[in-house]
Amino acid sequence: MAADTELVYDPETYVTGVPHAALARLREAAAVSWVPERSADGVEHGPGYWAVWRHAEVKHVLKNPALYSSELGATQIRDPATPEDLAYVRKSMLNMDPPEHSRLRRIVNRSFTPRAVDRLRERIVERAGVIVDEMIAGSADGTADFAKAAADLPVWTLADVLGVPQTDRYLMFDWASRVIGFQDPEYATISMTDAEAATPMAKAALAVRPRPRPDGTMPDPRTRDGIPDLYAYAHELAAEKRRAPGDDIMSIMLSRVDGDGLSTDEFENMFWLFAVAGNETLRNGIPGGMYALLHHPDQWHRLAADRSLLPAAADEMLRWWTPVIHFRRTATQDTELAGVRIAAGDKVVVYFAAANRDPRVFADPDTFDVTRAAADHLSFGHGPHYCLGWMLGKAQLVAMFDALLDRFREVRPAGEPQRLRSNFQHGIKHLPISWTLR
Repeated sequence: MAADTELVYDPETYVTGVPHAALARLREAAAVSWVPERSADGVEHGPGYWAVWRHAEVKHVLKNPALYSSELGATQIRDPATPEDLAYVRKSMLNMDPPEHSRLRRIVNRSFTPRAVDRLRERIVERAGVIVDEMIAGSADGTADFAKAAADLPVWTLADVLGVPQTDRYLMFDWASRVIGFQDPEYATISMTDAEAATPMAKAALAVRPRPRPDGTMPDPRTRDGIPDLYAYAHELAAEKRRAPGDDIMSIMLSRVDGDGLSTDEFENMFWLFAVAGNETLRNGIPGGMYALLHHPDQWHRLAADRSLLPAAADEMLRWWTPVIHFRRTATQDTELAGVRIAAGDKVVVYFAAANRDPRVFADPDTFDVTRAAADHLSFGHGPHYCLGWMLGKAQLVAMFDALLDRFREVRPAGEPQRLRSNFQHGIKHLPISWTLR
């Protein structure tokens, strides 16, 4: 199994796809096993970790924050480089435990009012149609990069949630690319923002954006110093929202009058969470769903014949593709999981990519089936950290594929996809497609 554990840790592996065969072997051998943090060239990146492969054990870890902490070592496999970096990431709700996590989540949940969510759903449907129409109109030969076109829907939706001017929305694409794709040379230095059309707030942020070093590398974007442009923008946006609140969710959070709103620091870190973590699952989930349909054309025709299958199909896309490969917790005390002794302070990493294909839960799990009841997938997490935006995430998937099915009789691959070099995010950077219009 040593070869399999090295394979699943190495980010280079994922350039050609998630190693599902290796994950299956590891999952069937044991619910929990040890993985060295070793690169392909043998360099040790850390002490290693306990990987959790099976669905039931993953759920157990995620619903027990008192035993498996998000805060102790944060939620990425590799430890922050310094105590200061650890203190920084602990300010994000993603890396908090109750009761502080519960307080912030309560504020967010109360701000996602039914009216606010319904308004967003209406706009999502409208925007999905515009994106597909623009993709068709912009193609001279009936082909397009679907990953690029589809990326506009999550950043557009997030701009609406955050109250970010639409001219600035691709700042969030850039920030998420740099943070999530730091292991990928293309994403580490990406810049898709149109500086000419940007607001003064955005231009000021772009002025402090880090530049590549002489060797081409960038500062670590998982530190505050590595992504100063995001915080510069968030600070100015918070000030603007306090001066002139809108009807967006972030304005609601900042302007609460019951003493339970967000401070400026909390707003900035919440902004990071939405702009980065709230972007990537759908940015890769939508192209991932298209990839699944391109390779299972019978499922495309099944959806075309029965649109009522789309909500279930959205869950199946997220299960089968699994945008987030894993998340880390840290044991707070000596414990035992599935017969394995785990010491206090050990890293415990749950593998969604393995759990979402656990045959104990999903029959014939490697098969993509839009009629499957896949609602128990873990792509939105589980327990206290269950994804805040899961309803909007599913709404975007349904709206995008509804718009595609309205306009296309069939879709086909038009070239090889390019995947993200990352052992954390199952990303697809470019997905060429062609189509036949209705």
